[in-house]
Amino acid sequence: MPITTCVFDAYGTLFDVTAAARQAAADPAFPQLQETWPALANHWRLKQLQYTWLRAITDAHCGFWQVTQDGLDWALEATGLQGDAKLRQRLLDLYWELQAYPEVPAMLATLKEAGLNTAILSNGSPDMLDGAVQSAGIGALLDDVLSVESVGIFKPDSRVYDLVGQRFGCQNKEVLFVSSNGWDAAGAAGYGFTTAWVNRVKEPIDRLPWTPAHVLQDLTTIPALACP
Repeated sequence: MPITTCVFDAYGTLFDVTAAARQAAADPAFPQLQETWPALANHWRLKQLQYTWLRAITDAHCGFWQVTQDGLDWALEATGLQGDAKLRQRLLDLYWELQAYPEVPAMLATLKEAGLNTAILSNGSPDMLDGAVQSAGIGALLDDVLSVESVGIFKPDSRVYDLVGQRFGCQNKEVLFVSSNGWDAAGAAGYGFTTAWVNRVKEPIDRLPWTPAHVLQDLTTIPALACP
Protein backbone atom coordinates (compact mmCIF):
# COMPACT_ATOMS: atom_id res chain seq x y z
CA MET A 1 0.00 0.00 0.00
CA PRO A 2 1.52 3.35 -1.03
CA ILE A 3 2.38 6.04 1.51
CA THR A 4 -0.13 8.90 1.47
CA THR A 5 0.75 10.66 4.71
CA CYS A 6 4.11 11.66 6.20
CA VAL A 7 4.05 12.50 9.90
CA PHE A 8 6.97 13.92 11.84
CA ASP A 9 7.87 14.21 15.46
CA ALA A 10 8.85 17.81 16.15
CA TYR A 11 11.57 18.21 18.76
CA GLY A 12 14.85 16.65 17.70
CA THR A 13 13.34 15.55 14.38
CA LEU A 14 12.38 18.76 12.58
CA PHE A 15 13.68 21.19 15.21
CA ASP A 16 17.15 21.15 16.72
CA VAL A 17 16.65 20.85 20.49
CA THR A 18 20.30 21.73 21.17
CA ALA A 19 19.91 25.12 19.47
CA ALA A 20 18.72 26.99 22.57
CA ALA A 21 21.76 26.08 24.68
CA ARG A 22 24.13 26.58 21.74
CA GLN A 23 22.74 30.03 20.94
CA ALA A 24 22.82 31.11 24.57
CA ALA A 25 26.45 29.95 24.83
CA ALA A 26 27.35 32.23 21.92
CA ASP A 27 25.97 35.23 23.82
CA PRO A 28 28.76 37.15 25.66
CA ALA A 29 26.32 37.64 28.54
CA PHE A 30 26.58 33.94 29.42
CA PRO A 31 30.26 32.93 29.37
CA GLN A 32 29.52 30.18 31.90
CA LEU A 33 27.84 28.22 29.11
CA GLN A 34 30.76 28.14 26.69
CA GLU A 35 32.17 24.91 28.09
CA THR A 36 29.05 23.35 29.59
CA TRP A 37 26.36 23.92 26.96
CA PRO A 38 26.60 20.46 25.33
CA ALA A 39 26.14 18.75 28.72
CA LEU A 40 23.32 21.13 29.63
CA ALA A 41 21.54 20.45 26.33
CA ASN A 42 21.85 16.68 26.74
CA HIS A 43 20.65 16.72 30.35
CA TRP A 44 17.76 19.01 29.45
CA ARG A 45 16.51 16.82 26.63
CA LEU A 46 16.87 13.55 28.55
CA LYS A 47 15.00 14.79 31.62
CA GLN A 48 12.31 16.37 29.44
CA LEU A 49 11.64 12.97 27.86
CA GLN A 50 11.88 11.05 31.12
CA TYR A 51 9.33 13.32 32.73
CA THR A 52 6.85 12.72 29.89
CA TRP A 53 7.16 8.95 30.37
CA LEU A 54 6.80 9.17 34.15
CA ARG A 55 3.79 11.46 33.91
CA ALA A 56 2.17 9.16 31.36
CA ILE A 57 2.51 5.99 33.42
CA THR A 58 1.46 7.71 36.66
CA ASP A 59 -1.54 9.50 35.12
CA ALA A 60 -0.07 12.88 36.07
CA HIS A 61 -0.32 14.65 32.72
CA CYS A 62 0.67 18.28 32.35
CA GLY A 63 1.52 20.53 29.45
CA PHE A 64 4.83 20.04 27.65
CA TRP A 65 5.96 23.49 28.72
CA GLN A 66 5.93 22.33 32.34
CA VAL A 67 8.13 19.30 31.67
CA THR A 68 10.40 21.51 29.55
CA GLN A 69 10.90 23.86 32.50
CA ASP A 70 11.31 21.00 34.95
CA GLY A 71 13.89 19.36 32.71
CA LEU A 72 15.82 22.61 32.39
CA ASP A 73 15.85 23.16 36.15
CA TRP A 74 17.30 19.67 36.65
CA ALA A 75 19.89 20.28 33.93
CA LEU A 76 20.93 23.64 35.38
CA GLU A 77 21.48 22.07 38.78
CA ALA A 78 23.36 19.11 37.27
CA THR A 79 25.77 21.50 35.55
CA GLY A 80 26.16 23.83 38.55
CA LEU A 81 24.23 26.70 36.96
CA GLN A 82 21.16 26.75 39.18
CA GLY A 83 20.10 30.09 40.63
CA ASP A 84 20.90 32.13 37.52
CA ALA A 85 17.44 33.48 36.73
CA LYS A 86 18.60 35.50 33.72
CA LEU A 87 20.21 32.46 32.10
CA ARG A 88 17.19 30.29 32.81
CA GLN A 89 14.84 32.80 31.21
CA ARG A 90 17.07 33.21 28.16
CA LEU A 91 17.16 29.46 27.56
CA LEU A 92 13.40 29.18 27.90
CA ASP A 93 12.83 32.09 25.53
CA LEU A 94 15.10 30.49 22.93
CA TYR A 95 13.17 27.22 23.14
CA TRP A 96 10.23 28.97 21.50
CA GLU A 97 12.45 29.81 18.53
CA LEU A 98 14.24 26.54 17.85
CA GLN A 99 15.96 26.29 14.50
CA ALA A 100 14.82 23.69 11.99
CA TYR A 101 17.47 21.37 10.61
CA PRO A 102 18.81 22.70 7.28
CA GLU A 103 17.22 20.01 5.10
CA VAL A 104 13.70 20.40 6.52
CA PRO A 105 12.14 23.06 4.21
CA ALA A 106 13.25 21.40 0.97
CA MET A 107 12.27 17.95 2.20
CA LEU A 108 8.76 19.07 3.15
CA ALA A 109 8.36 20.98 -0.10
CA THR A 110 9.24 17.86 -2.09
CA LEU A 111 6.63 15.84 -0.21
CA LYS A 112 3.96 18.46 -0.85
CA GLU A 113 4.85 18.63 -4.54
CA ALA A 114 4.33 14.87 -4.68
CA GLY A 115 0.83 15.30 -3.29
CA LEU A 116 1.39 13.72 0.14
CA ASN A 117 -0.18 14.83 3.39
CA THR A 118 2.36 16.27 5.83
CA ALA A 119 1.92 16.81 9.55
CA ILE A 120 3.62 17.07 12.91
CA LEU A 121 2.61 14.70 15.73
CA SER A 122 4.25 15.92 18.91
CA ASN A 123 4.27 15.92 22.69
CA GLY A 124 4.52 19.68 22.39
CA SER A 125 1.63 21.92 23.36
CA PRO A 126 -0.14 23.74 20.51
CA ASP A 127 1.29 27.15 21.41
CA MET A 128 4.86 25.83 21.63
CA LEU A 129 4.53 24.03 18.32
CA ASP A 130 3.03 27.09 16.65
CA GLY A 131 5.98 29.16 17.84
CA ALA A 132 8.51 26.67 16.46
CA VAL A 133 6.70 26.24 13.13
CA GLN A 134 6.37 29.96 12.59
CA SER A 135 9.97 30.63 13.63
CA ALA A 136 11.18 28.01 11.14
CA GLY A 137 8.89 29.32 8.41
CA ILE A 138 7.47 25.90 7.51
CA GLY A 139 3.77 26.44 8.25
CA ALA A 140 2.77 26.47 4.58
CA LEU A 141 4.43 23.07 4.09
CA LEU A 142 2.34 21.30 6.75
CA ASP A 143 -1.28 20.21 6.49
CA ASP A 144 -1.66 20.04 10.25
CA VAL A 145 0.14 20.16 13.58
CA LEU A 146 -1.20 17.50 15.96
CA SER A 147 -0.54 17.78 19.69
CA VAL A 148 -0.95 15.22 22.45
CA GLU A 149 -2.90 17.84 24.38
CA SER A 150 -6.05 16.76 22.51
CA VAL A 151 -5.86 13.34 24.24
CA GLY A 152 -4.09 14.30 27.46
CA ILE A 153 -1.26 11.78 27.46
CA PHE A 154 2.26 11.71 26.04
CA LYS A 155 3.72 9.38 23.41
CA PRO A 156 4.09 6.48 22.90
CA ASP A 157 0.52 5.90 24.08
CA SER A 158 -1.56 4.54 21.18
CA ARG A 159 -4.17 7.27 21.64
CA VAL A 160 -1.61 9.75 20.36
CA TYR A 161 -0.94 7.75 17.18
CA ASP A 162 -4.72 7.43 16.71
CA LEU A 163 -4.79 11.15 15.95
CA VAL A 164 -3.22 10.60 12.53
CA GLY A 165 -5.97 8.32 11.19
CA GLN A 166 -8.65 10.49 12.75
CA ARG A 167 -7.29 13.57 11.00
CA PHE A 168 -6.42 12.16 7.57
CA GLY A 169 -8.74 9.16 7.25
CA CYS A 170 -5.81 6.95 6.30
CA GLN A 171 -4.89 3.40 7.21
CA ASN A 172 -1.83 2.77 9.34
CA LYS A 173 0.08 1.26 6.41
CA GLU A 174 -0.33 4.49 4.47
CA VAL A 175 1.60 6.45 7.10
CA LEU A 176 5.34 7.07 7.15
CA PHE A 177 6.11 8.20 10.68
CA VAL A 178 9.48 9.87 11.25
CA SER A 179 11.16 10.48 14.59
CA SER A 180 14.63 11.10 15.96
CA ASN A 181 13.61 9.25 19.13
CA GLY A 182 14.26 5.53 18.84
CA TRP A 183 11.56 4.70 21.38
CA ASP A 184 9.03 6.80 19.43
CA ALA A 185 9.89 5.15 16.12
CA ALA A 186 9.61 1.75 17.82
CA GLY A 187 6.27 2.60 19.44
CA ALA A 188 4.85 3.84 16.15
CA ALA A 189 6.09 0.68 14.41
CA GLY A 190 4.27 -1.41 17.01
CA TYR A 191 1.17 0.66 16.33
CA GLY A 192 1.35 -0.26 12.64
CA PHE A 193 2.97 2.73 10.96
CA THR A 194 5.91 2.42 8.60
CA THR A 195 8.60 4.18 10.59
CA ALA A 196 11.90 5.92 9.99
CA TRP A 197 14.31 6.63 12.82
CA VAL A 198 16.53 9.65 12.22
CA ASN A 199 19.63 8.63 14.14
CA ARG A 200 21.77 11.75 13.77
CA VAL A 201 24.17 10.84 16.59
CA LYS A 202 24.56 7.13 15.75
CA GLU A 203 23.04 5.71 18.91
CA PRO A 204 22.46 1.97 19.39
CA ILE A 205 18.97 0.80 18.53
CA ASP A 206 16.57 0.56 21.47
CA ARG A 207 15.94 -2.94 22.79
CA LEU A 208 12.19 -3.01 22.33
CA PRO A 209 9.75 -5.50 20.74
CA TRP A 210 9.48 -3.34 17.60
CA THR A 211 12.06 -1.80 15.30
CA PRO A 212 11.84 1.00 12.71
CA ALA A 213 11.71 0.00 9.06
CA HIS A 214 14.36 2.59 8.17
CA VAL A 215 17.33 4.09 10.00
CA LEU A 216 18.58 7.38 8.56
CA GLN A 217 21.29 9.93 9.32
CA ASP A 218 19.10 12.90 8.42
CA LEU A 219 15.84 13.76 6.66
CA THR A 220 17.10 14.19 3.11
CA THR A 221 16.00 10.75 1.91
CA ILE A 222 12.45 10.89 3.29
CA PRO A 223 10.89 11.80 -0.09
CA ALA A 224 12.57 8.79 -1.69
CA LEU A 225 11.15 6.52 1.02
CA ALA A 226 7.67 7.99 0.75
CA CYS A 227 7.58 8.07 -3.06
CA PRO A 228 9.74 5.16 -4.29
